[in-house]
Amino acid sequence: MTTIYKIVPEELWQPVRQTGEFAGAPIDLKDGFIHFSTAAQARETARLHFARQENLLLVAVDAEALGEALRFEASRGGDLFPHLYATLPLGAVLWEAPLPVGADGLHVFPELHP
Repeated sequence: MTTIYKIVPEELWQPVRQTGEFAGAPIDLKDGFIHFSTAAQARETARLHFARQENLLLVAVDAEALGEALRFEASRGGDLFPHLYATLPLGAVLWEAPLPVGADGLHVFPELHP
């Protein structure tokens, strides 16, 4: 199983627990797909796009459960990033965890698995 990760403000994730699906954050809706990161990319994504932001969640997702709507496409530095061209069903979520900001201003990540 391949695990991919979504960093999302907690207030955007709360409705997912009721509706069972996530349509995306504003940037996802603008771009037409939901942005994800691999385990190797998640920390840099947090540093570049969520610097010092509080009340974030790290959501782990089973990539295989997303089927053909998930594509790995070239993005930052030519790296292949997972992009979901559909809503994210709650059933594909493996776990969610708070993503606190440490004393150094960087987010404190749990252990991530590829």
